[in-house]
Amino acid sequence: MADTQLFSVPVEAAGWRLDQFLVGELVTVSRSRIQQLVADGAVMVDGKLEKASLKLRGGESVTVTGETEVSPLEARAEDIPLDVVYEDEDLAVINKPAGMMVHAGSGATDEARSGGTLVNALLHRFPTLSSVGGELRPGIVHRLDKETSGLILIARNDEAHEKLAAAFGDRKVTKTYVTLVEGHLPEDGATIQAPIGRDAVRRTRMTTRKLEGARAAVSHYRVVERLTTRFGRFTLARVRIETGRTHQIRVHMAHVHHPVVGDTLYGAAAQQTAQHPDPNRKSARETIALGRNFLHAAELEFTHPTTGAVLQLTSPLPAELNEFLARLRS
Repeated sequence: MADTQLFSVPVEAAGWRLDQFLVGELVTVSRSRIQQLVADGAVMVDGKLEKASLKLRGGESVTVTGETEVSPLEARAEDIPLDVVYEDEDLAVINKPAGMMVHAGSGATDEARSGGTLVNALLHRFPTLSSVGGELRPGIVHRLDKETSGLILIARNDEAHEKLAAAFGDRKVTKTYVTLVEGHLPEDGATIQAPIGRDAVRRTRMTTRKLEGARAAVSHYRVVERLTTRFGRFTLARVRIETGRTHQIRVHMAHVHHPVVGDTLYGAAAQQTAQHPDPNRKSARETIALGRNFLHAAELEFTHPTTGAVLQLTSPLPAELNEFLARLRS
């Protein structure tokens, strides 16, 4: 039987938001967790489901049902197959599939929060990993978004981690991505320089709007192919990033009004719809959907932290991206 907690809203709390009131009552629970509980329907006001932004009048009864606190995140070994492109005693390079988080994150269930990540797989595959990133991020020197596939560099000891992190900081690691964006990019090659910061309203997004604390971000793109298809216009491009800001390529492409295909968070269509030759035809139109972002970390070049050798590693486009391109072109 689920635990139930009942709170009476005093008149002094009139005008407060529902989540603001509960922060004061559930002192060990974060505001973001409270907002998640409200969104999940675990909070009722006078027997009704309400939004976290509800302005209270005073005198209401607020009921919270279920576990308010979530179990702590942990990094544990799991037998998950890994595509290891390169490995030695100092480092490894993994070809990460789309859909896999790099390390544990917030989620509704313990499995979603702590299981199925790249870190879980790394702990099972490698006897040693660096500890510089902390207990939840062993070996992690840099990151890839969950729905981005491709090459990610892993440190297997602290000395290698510190040297690799310094190389990233000094922009001595070359990262090149392949992406498909909506529309035709206007230039065959260009540089996008737009600082990136956390969106003040939608916290899951980053933005190029001028914000205090925004950090410099530089991306260079070169067009590989412009496609004109029955599903619309697209551009296949290679993008080299100098900096490694959160969602950098996705944000920069949206900034120039050409969002990455499949990236609905930054304005891309959820699916592509074929256009009929006859605009008056009313029959159902063919649609295709990718189900992930068309963004792949295809090349990684860096100097080995111990031997000094220059490593150049590549990863071909995953099958689902090649298949999507084939459908566009057919």
